[in-house]
Amino acid sequence: MDHYDGEEDYMPQEDDWDRDLLLDPAWEKQQRKTFTAWCNSHLRKAGTQIENIEEDFRDGLKLMLLLEVISGERLAKPERGKMRVHKISNVNKALDFIASKGVKLVSIGAEEIVDGNAKMTLGMIWTIILRFAIQDISVEETSAKEGLLLWCQRKTAPYKNVNIQNFHISWKDGLGFCALIHRHRPELIDYGKLRKDDPMTNLNTAFDVAEKYLDIPKMLDAEDIVGTARPDEKAIMTYVSSFYHAFSGAQKAETAANRICKVLAVNQENEQLMEDYEKLASDLLEWIRRTIPWLENRLPENTMQAMQQKLEDFRDYRRLHKPPKVQEKCQLEINFNTLQTKLRLSNRPAFMPSEGKMVSDINNAWGNLEGAEKGYEEWLLNEIRRLERLDHLAEKFRQKAAIHEAWTEGKEDMLQKRDYETASLSEIKALLKKHEAFESDLAAHQDRVEQIAAIAQELNELDYYDSPSVNARCQRICDQWDALGALTQKRSEALQRTEKLLETIDQLYLEFAKRAAPFNNWMEGAMEDLQDTFIVHTIEEIQGLSTAHEQFKATLPEADKERQAILGIHNEIAKIVQTYHVNMAGTNPYTTINPQEINAKWDKVRQLVPQRDQALIEEHARQQNNERLRRQFANQANIIGPWIQNKMEEIGRISIEMHGTLEDQLTHLRQYEKSIVNYKPKIDQLEGDHQLIQEALIFDNKHTNYTMEHIRVGWEQLLTTIARTINEIENQILTRDAKGISQDQLNEFRASFNHFDRDRSGTLGAEEFKACLISLGFDIANDAQGENEFSRIMSIVDPNRMGIVTFQAFIDFMSRETADTDTADQVMASFKVLAGDKNYILADELRRELPPDQAEYCIARMAPYTGPDGVPGALDYMSFSTALYGESDL
Repeated sequence: MDHYDGEEDYMPQEDDWDRDLLLDPAWEKQQRKTFTAWCNSHLRKAGTQIENIEEDFRDGLKLMLLLEVISGERLAKPERGKMRVHKISNVNKALDFIASKGVKLVSIGAEEIVDGNAKMTLGMIWTIILRFAIQDISVEETSAKEGLLLWCQRKTAPYKNVNIQNFHISWKDGLGFCALIHRHRPELIDYGKLRKDDPMTNLNTAFDVAEKYLDIPKMLDAEDIVGTARPDEKAIMTYVSSFYHAFSGAQKAETAANRICKVLAVNQENEQLMEDYEKLASDLLEWIRRTIPWLENRLPENTMQAMQQKLEDFRDYRRLHKPPKVQEKCQLEINFNTLQTKLRLSNRPAFMPSEGKMVSDINNAWGNLEGAEKGYEEWLLNEIRRLERLDHLAEKFRQKAAIHEAWTEGKEDMLQKRDYETASLSEIKALLKKHEAFESDLAAHQDRVEQIAAIAQELNELDYYDSPSVNARCQRICDQWDALGALTQKRSEALQRTEKLLETIDQLYLEFAKRAAPFNNWMEGAMEDLQDTFIVHTIEEIQGLSTAHEQFKATLPEADKERQAILGIHNEIAKIVQTYHVNMAGTNPYTTINPQEINAKWDKVRQLVPQRDQALIEEHARQQNNERLRRQFANQANIIGPWIQNKMEEIGRISIEMHGTLEDQLTHLRQYEKSIVNYKPKIDQLEGDHQLIQEALIFDNKHTNYTMEHIRVGWEQLLTTIARTINEIENQILTRDAKGISQDQLNEFRASFNHFDRDRSGTLGAEEFKACLISLGFDIANDAQGENEFSRIMSIVDPNRMGIVTFQAFIDFMSRETADTDTADQVMASFKVLAGDKNYILADELRRELPPDQAEYCIARMAPYTGPDGVPGALDYMSFSTALYGESDL
């Protein structure tokens, strides 16, 4: 079996000829009938025809004749013998000719055709139909099957109940065939009398009229189409292509109309771009106007929970609300640049947005938004630090105040007693010693009172929301402390006056009191320290607390010795009392501290030590986790930050260097864009690490100089820069193709531009631009006339008076200086086709040749012009071109 592997440009055969579908008897019947009629429509030109498609082509003679008729070329001389080898030779000559036309034949060999294989024969005829009847169909830059479908859609668009979407079920009701005939020969069919629910009548009418008046043979019967759920696509395409070729003479007028449609479409597209820009700019500015006041609101909250909610709202704004607006801002700049380029290519004035909606206005508003955003985030973090510090101080104040108030309870009543007036000498001496011990205890508590006052002062300075209650409590403590001091002094003086009356004192009670008081104070201080809350931010700080705690634990053995010594004093007193039967009235007269209290407090201290150990261990673990989060963020940030900077520099080099064609540069940039977009997951991962850091209330990171704000701003600038650079290259390609600029000219323009772009900023100042023009041969003298000419040129390349010239504006100007008049010639040729022998056209002629919306759009723009020779609604060429282009060079 022979195989033909030549390239087939017009349509992939494997997609268009599914041989398995030929197993459907209904479709095979339709293809036999259609393909036979199509072949006979050409063979009759040579005075012959076929009856059985698989039998009559077996010897290859009529197959070669068919190819000669449809191609207009002579094939090799056929073999006239009747043997199988002669037939195979003839069929191979036909298949070789088909392959020479660029057709790729798969699994179709001469032996199968000679053997009368119906499936292969039908596939071969379908391939011939595709190549010689359908491939060359071209409608509005589409060809072959798509071109034929588009032609059918254009021609049947004005007809009711006709919706051509394919080459099978769209034709079942017959209205599509009738619409094609009526569009070109309306006198042959009364379309208004046709009904969609009567397909048999519609199909028979179309087929009969086509055969009788259009010389299109009847290739199918109405029953073949109506009786099949889905008519054969190849049979319908073959039939419809005959209508296309029958009416191809009307294509010239349609081509002329299409040219005008393109001009109108450009105008409509530009106007739509202007409206879209205005709306997008208004929406973006309004969003910025509404967002900035929210970011500038600095009303503080009283609780950490409320401030954490504000921080979460700000994260939602950064993560959900702002990114779409960044995209809108970038798209707005792209749309503005594209619109300006299209307007320059159409010889239109530059687009000037409404006041306050320039790109520079939007950039200024965006800058204000980011400034407010940065300030708001700093304020949030500072407020959280402040509230955290306030909560810590307030809790510390409450603990110290509670301890002090518990200690002072009953002290005023004790100091105001006059028990010394009726006491015995021994009791007086005991009262004096007790008072001395109290004074020692009072002095030991002085430091706590000062601490309470200092904490209250700091809470006031930090604007604590509950400062009034703190101040009131602190004032009560200070007033009570002053009263205690005065009462202590008064009682001391009274006792000293009676001291001369006292002779004896129980030294053991006194020693117990003197040693028990500081030890008790030490235990109270130890309990206070062990229960004191702490806040740290680094490993070093928690290690310092742990070291201090270990040092405290090292003093516990000595303290236990002191406790045993104090208890030994009490035990000695009890031994003396028991030994000498001393009558003791009451307890130790020198102190209220008893051994049970000492033991209870000592047990409390021993209980608090392991609790403090556990708290320090937990905090140490938390600080280790914080350090891990810092390093995790820093490792990624130290990679991503330089990566973004390198990409920015590489994009800048690509945009100013001249390596390859513009398409090469565009491909390179798009590869960069793809690699940048693929990098987004790493940015998202870094955002996740940053959120963990903020949730852990970590406010500094010594392992990196990059913050999340730096990364975000760099990433947004990178996306905007690559999008803007790609848009500039696309606009350069659009300008090059529209103006016919060669690659050498572009290279020369780029070399001149880069030569005078000393700072490699991608733009030229006015003086740099003038020097560049002079180097290219422009005659710009240093006089008034030369300055006027240069001012005119600057108004073209810098319509917004920014004082700089971009490379896009530069090549637009250079292409405009060298532009030809192809557009005017095309419009003149289109006008002549539509006008015919007249020197004017009518509005009705435009309505007939153009789609309804574009025809009315054109007629509305023609309305101000008056036709020649008094003909109503007529336009000559000058009025016609002015209506399309306005007052321009055309």
